[in-house]
Amino acid sequence: MLILADSFLPEPWRRRPDPAFRAVPAPSANPELLERTLRERLPDSIGATEEEIAAAEARLGVTLSDEIKVLYRVTRVYSGEDFDFEEADRAGEAIGCEASGLEHLRSVDGTVRHPGWELGAKRAVSGGPDAAVQSLAGSPGWIAFGSNGGDEFAVDLTPGPAGHFGQVILIDHEQSLGAVLVADSLTDFVLGRIRKERREHCGEDLPVVARVGIGCLETIQAAAHPDLEVLTIGLRHGAPFSLAPLRALPHLRTLTALPGTLSDPLEVAGLSGLEFLELGAQEWRLLLDAEAVPRTLKAAAIKVRDQDHLPVVAIANEILDLWDRPRIVQTLLSGDLGPAA
Repeated sequence: MLILADSFLPEPWRRRPDPAFRAVPAPSANPELLERTLRERLPDSIGATEEEIAAAEARLGVTLSDEIKVLYRVTRVYSGEDFDFEEADRAGEAIGCEASGLEHLRSVDGTVRHPGWELGAKRAVSGGPDAAVQSLAGSPGWIAFGSNGGDEFAVDLTPGPAGHFGQVILIDHEQSLGAVLVADSLTDFVLGRIRKERREHCGEDLPVVARVGIGCLETIQAAAHPDLEVLTIGLRHGAPFSLAPLRALPHLRTLTALPGTLSDPLEVAGLSGLEFLELGAQEWRLLLDAEAVPRTLKAAAIKVRDQDHLPVVAIANEILDLWDRPRIVQTLLSGDLGPAA
């Protein structure tokens, strides 16, 4: 994997949430019932002040939902030097998760979920009018307030078109994109009215992501949808593929092609929005010799199949040179290993 731009992530991990100006709390959101329930469960708990809640909002840069404000008016949960394990356990039982203190509320940063370019470049996110949760890596409006010991629970202040302001979502630590809706409101969450978990659509199929070759789509034309972002070209029957149908696609950012699958590798130069490109060594050689390597690339890879790796390192270094990146250092070892056994 050749990283050509520092601190640059694949598009899904850079994507910001769509505005949710029209989002409203769910009908089940009931701050009065929530506060009454929590005070009954935590009669001796000491909550945060209005000034402390306002300071948390200023630090986060968001307006918290009424329900999450109620939660912290009832209990501080974790409170710095005054941390009390028994109080924390009681609060966790009352809320339904291992809850964080007000001072530890944070927005979910999608960059920390990035799996690396090798996997990340081939992923995509998409949503639709029926999506309750926006398919993102993170959002300034995903405010993590607790966990189940591994995954994080967050109130969602930037819901999808079919979601509600302040709904509760689960961010799976084993996933790098998306979140699962678990309750329409924090009231529902605390009262145990949990939705059955279902994975929100993460855009890993047509038309956003496509695969061409044996067992997949038969032609490039079949993959050439205006929304296409990621295209993988695999083993084929018959003649190599032409990339001509892809030239006008506005969102194509990732292309991976097995060696020998392209009829004219120089057609890659006509794909103006590529961020990631994976080709065979011979295809890269043609692009380098023709000075046709797309300069929009942020990362690249060379697909190697049953060949000497030393020439591949030389090609990799030529690619790195185009971006003034440090070269791969080669160390040659020589010696006598003795007679073969």
